[in-house]
Amino acid sequence: MNVIKTLAFTAIAGAVAFGAISNAQAQKRVKWKMQSAFGSQLSHLGTSGVRFSEKIDKLSGGKFQVKFFEPGALVPALECFDAISKGSIESCWTTPGYHTGKYPGLAFMTAVPFGPQVGEFIGWKWFGGGNALRDEIYQKHNLIAFDCFAIGPETSGWFKTKVVGGVASLKGLKMRFFGLGAKVMTKLGLSTQLLAGADIYPALERGVIDATEFSMPNIDKDLGFYQIAKFNYYPGWHQQVSVSELLMNRDKYNGLPENYRTMLEVTAGWGVMYTYAETEAQNPQAMLDMGTKYGVTNVRWEDADLAAMEKAWNEVMDEESAKDPWFKKFRESYDAFRSKYKIWGDAQSLKLTYLK
Repeated sequence: MNVIKTLAFTAIAGAVAFGAISNAQAQKRVKWKMQSAFGSQLSHLGTSGVRFSEKIDKLSGGKFQVKFFEPGALVPALECFDAISKGSIESCWTTPGYHTGKYPGLAFMTAVPFGPQVGEFIGWKWFGGGNALRDEIYQKHNLIAFDCFAIGPETSGWFKTKVVGGVASLKGLKMRFFGLGAKVMTKLGLSTQLLAGADIYPALERGVIDATEFSMPNIDKDLGFYQIAKFNYYPGWHQQVSVSELLMNRDKYNGLPENYRTMLEVTAGWGVMYTYAETEAQNPQAMLDMGTKYGVTNVRWEDADLAAMEKAWNEVMDEESAKDPWFKKFRESYDAFRSKYKIWGDAQSLKLTYLK
C-alpha cells in the first residue's frame, strides 16, 4: 500500500511540476517579425497573413505576437530567404517559388504547370515526399517552413490586345510570369521576369512589360490590371493550385516553447484549406464582375495553344532535370506520386455531366 501511495504521490507531483513548467512556458512573451511578400489588403494572399497573425495572438492570449509587416518594410519582398537564414528577421509570409534563383526546383513546391488539383498536390507535398525534399534544402540554410495557405486556379495572363494567331504570336513579348510557367513562356519565345505584386501595375503602365499574369480575378482586381489590359486568358494551366509557406529561422523556431511551435503549425495548416475554400467561393463572382463592371473580355486558349504550352513544359522538365540535381529530385518524386495516384484518380474521375 505504501508503494502505491508513493507512486501516486510521485505521479501527482510530476503532473503538478509539468503543469507548472507548461504554465511558465505559456506565460513567456515572444514577439516575432513576419514580413509578407503580399500586401495586407491584397485578397487571400495578404489577408491570410493578417488572419494568421490574429489567430496566433488569440491562441496565446496575447503572449506570442507574430507581427505582420508589409512587403519591403524590412527586406525586399522577394529576398526573405537570406534574411531569415541569417536571423535578421524571424519569419516571412511568402512562397517557395520566390526562391528559385537559389534552387529552381523549389518552384514545384508552389505550383506545377498542367498539374493536379489541390487534393493530389497536397497529398504529394505532405505524404508523398515533396515537402521532405524542401525540408532537406531548408535545413542546409537554417530554415524551416509550414505550408500556410493554398489558392485555387489562377488565370494565365492579362493582355492589352486580344491574342491573334495563338501562342506563336506571343514571341518577343515582355511578360511578368511566375515559377515554372515562366520557363515555359521563355521556351515559347517570350521574355519573362518575376516581379512582386505591387511592382506589376507600374511596370505594365510604363510599358516595361507588355503583359502579365499574377493570380486570380478576386486578387487581380485589387491590383487594377483591368485598367490597362482588357483581355484575361484562361485556364491557369501554369497554376491549377498554388501553395505558399510560413518560412522561419530554424534556431528561432526551435527556441520557442513547444505550445507556441504547435500554434504555428496548426494555424498554418488550418489556413491551407480555409484560404483555398475562400478563393473558390469568391472567384466566380469576381470573374463575372470583370466583364460586367470592368469591361474585361475573358478568353479561353484554344486547345492547340494549350497543347503547345504542354509540349514546352515537358521539354522544360527534361532540360532543367539534366542541368540541376535538385530539380531532378523534385521532378522524379512528383512524377512517381502522380503515376501511382493515377490509378485512384482515373477510377474516381467524373465528367461534368452525364445527362443529354
